[in-house]
This record gives sequence, structure tokens and C-alpha cells, in this order.
Amino acid sequence: MTPPRTRPPYVADERTQLVGWLDMQRAIIQWKCEGLSDADAHRSVLPTSPRMTMAGVISHMRWVENAWFEVLFLGRPAKGPQFEDGPEDADMMVEGIPLAQLLDEYDRQCAVSNEIIAAHSLDDVGRHPDFDSAAATLRWMLIHMVEETARHAGHVDTIRELLDGEKGYY
Repeated sequence: MTPPRTRPPYVADERTQLVGWLDMQRAIIQWKCEGLSDADAHRSVLPTSPRMTMAGVISHMRWVENAWFEVLFLGRPAKGPQFEDGPEDADMMVEGIPLAQLLDEYDRQCAVSNEIIAAHSLDDVGRHPDFDSAAATLRWMLIHMVEETARHAGHVDTIRELLDGEKGYY
């Protein structure tokens, strides 16, 4: 279930604020896809970045959530398109996958991430032995994910406006 597009409370503990900001950015990404056809979701509007489509960004965000919270933090096996031999942006190669499926997968992955976040201290560090970034604390990973998700929320905002003129802040 997509969280509401509301900012976290002005006065709250650190975890509530960090997860609140992350959830709001996640919700903005979901919102920017509302009413978009599958054809438009897969249509490229940036000539120099042909895989930067709405569908591609949604898939990328799903795999980024998985990589940071399940793989790097929990130490689970490094599985997914970004860990396979192939193009660097393989996680954005989603031709033929319906937008609704990609959004559902992203929503489910965000729920898994939030369960992981809730079960650990912000001072806990990642566990994957093969990646240097796994040495970061959960706090660092959360801040990074707020930054990563907000950056891509800006991308999907621009892509949506180029696709059909729809725009709005949050």
C-alpha cells in the first residue's frame, strides 16, 4: 500500500523522520504514474537516456531498495539485474512488463525494506562481505535512500510532464 504524500511530523524521533521522508518520496514516484498508459510508461522522452522511462525508473527503484536493504544491509545473496553480467542499467530494461506489475513489485519491495528498517537499530551496519558500502550504518543507508528516491522522483516528474503535460509538486 502506497504511503500518503505527506511530510513527516516536524517534531519526531529520527527514525520516524527518516522513514517519513523516504515514504513521501516513494509515494511521489507512485503518484507520478497514476493514469499513465503502459505505452507511455515505456516511451523514452530523453534521447540521450533511452532507458530512462517511467517503467525503467520504477524497476530501478525496486532493485535499489532490494540492493541496499536486503543485500547490503542484511547480507542476502546479490541477486537481481544490477548484479548480473550485462549492461550497467539492466534493472531499467523492462520492455513488455506492465506498469501495474512494476508498481506492485516496487510497493512490495518498499514494504520489505520498511520491515527491515523497523527491526534494526539505526546504528547497525550492513553485513554483505563482498561490498564496501555494506559497512555503512542503517542510518547512512536510509539517508542515501531518501536522496536516491528524491532524485528519481524529480526524474519521473520531468518524464511525466514530457509525456503528457501532467505536473504537480506533491
